[in-house]
Amino acid sequence: MKIYTKTGDGGETGLFGGGRVSKDELRVEAYGEVDELSAAIGAARAAGPDPEIEGHLLRVQDQLLCIGAELASPPGAKTRGSLPPVDAAWTSALEAAMDRWDSQLPALRNFLLPGGGAVGAALHLARCVCRRAERRVVSLHRQAPVDAKVLAYLNRLSDFLFMAARVSNLREQVPEHVWEPARRQP
Repeated sequence: MKIYTKTGDGGETGLFGGGRVSKDELRVEAYGEVDELSAAIGAARAAGPDPEIEGHLLRVQDQLLCIGAELASPPGAKTRGSLPPVDAAWTSALEAAMDRWDSQLPALRNFLLPGGGAVGAALHLARCVCRRAERRVVSLHRQAPVDAKVLAYLNRLSDFLFMAARVSNLREQVPEHVWEPARRQP
């Protein structure tokens, strides 16, 4: 089977479970952003995080594929029953990791400039992509209901990526730079 089908040459794509829609349709935008988020997390993994963070990120990518498949399935599609369900335990696992990390990190009293080491910077970028994906999914939710567990997961995931960036920078002994408005130059 070839990777190209030519069926999208006119600006339409097929949804999981049937039906064709415009490639700029909100549902396509939402699952496309989730796919981009997974790719950004893949780039963070390629930067070489420590084994604990790597394990978390790999699980998150698996979970994002489930979320993307759910978003790509129109309501009532027969394929919905064959998809792995989004599980609230995924969000709980992110929270548990953040709670463990919080005790290791210095208290945050200022905004941070995204950056640090290669892993930390990649995780900060993934956090921004996550926020954009969340905004698209919220927009879709206004049009067609999205599982509340998906919305909660994406919201928590951006916090998780922020904390993972901070922990990675701490473990690599790369300093965090706080935002200092007075440092601005005319």
